[in-house]
Amino acid sequence: RAAQGRGSAPSLPHLLQNIVSKHSSQFRGNAQHDALEFLLWLLDCMHQDLGAASPSQQTHHHEEEVGAAHHSWFGVSMPGLGLGKGSSLTCPHCLKQSNTFDPFLCISLPIPLRQTRALNVTLVLQCERWRFVRVGLAVPLLGRVSELREMVAREGHIPPEQVILAEVSPRGFLRSLGDTEELGAAGEGAPLYAFQPPPTRRAGCPRSLPASPGAAQRPPPTTRSSDCLHPGMGSRILLLLCNTAGDGPHLTRFGPPLVLREERGISWEQLQQSILAQLRALLRGEVRAQGTGALFRIRLAGGSAPCAYLSPQDPRPLCHPAIDRALQLSEAGGPPHVKLTVEWDMSTKERLFGDVQQEVVQDAESVRLQQQAHRQQHSCTLDECFQLYTKEEQVPPTLP
Repeated sequence: RAAQGRGSAPSLPHLLQNIVSKHSSQFRGNAQHDALEFLLWLLDCMHQDLGAASPSQQTHHHEEEVGAAHHSWFGVSMPGLGLGKGSSLTCPHCLKQSNTFDPFLCISLPIPLRQTRALNVTLVLQCERWRFVRVGLAVPLLGRVSELREMVAREGHIPPEQVILAEVSPRGFLRSLGDTEELGAAGEGAPLYAFQPPPTRRAGCPRSLPASPGAAQRPPPTTRSSDCLHPGMGSRILLLLCNTAGDGPHLTRFGPPLVLREERGISWEQLQQSILAQLRALLRGEVRAQGTGALFRIRLAGGSAPCAYLSPQDPRPLCHPAIDRALQLSEAGGPPHVKLTVEWDMSTKERLFGDVQQEVVQDAESVRLQQQAHRQQHSCTLDECFQLYTKEEQVPPTLP
């Protein structure tokens, strides 16, 4: 209730309702009425009453309104109270511009929504100090993987074309990410890893690490490398490897994922020794040379042939036709590569590595900061709402 002064009688709402109902039939009666409709009606009445003037004054005021519309997005329609909205259309071909100015009493502003989400990416780098580090990124909701590749490259201080993005689950590789993919589903199937390939310099295969005669020898049914589509004996191939232990659906990843460059023409024994050399720090101290034999199986992962195994009896296992197909299907954006899963039986894994689990990853400060920032309720200012409302948009052409 509004009072005119101390001790004066308050003005009752029904008095105002009686006055309003005399001028507008929509507010007559004792039913409830919408407050917004009343305010719009009141502004319209005041605009009409205050804007009444002589024809010459109306023309002058109209010219002032049009001139103001060219210099600002909104202005006051004097002497009334209505606001005016100016809009501009520019032809993309001839660049001709058309400006209009329309009065309005109210405006519905859109509320800007959060345009990013927090995404953790584990970097597998080729430096000892920051070998494994998890970083937090604010990735766009509607972006593409190419943008994520650029962000990861900046975090790791490496060229974008060297970044390999792949989802790695507790059971091994799932898939690699290509630049043309949308970012919406990236990292939802499994944690996301970014691999930096090793240098391209030539490195020999170590021969010092042993194989064991007690390892299970399970030659899988595969074709031989004599059927290789593109042997490429002198070329080198980029391999991503995960080590798993267990049986069938109970395979569990252990140790860090590996990145190797190997000659296409190496033998199974050379490939096995190269893999063991990468795992040297995880081997138990009592392991000694005890003959030769296949310690594990190697399966192609994340490709069109998920059950393709490389054969220990193959003189050139990396020339298998499935390797060629995997290289051809390698997603665009990073260097061509092949994902391999190294499968150990539990007895061999326990004897050589003990109870080794997955790699230890250090979290950068950005992980906490991004999670905290995206947990907070998104807020915006009125100015940001107006900026979104007045944002330039491309109008599709009309059909003839």
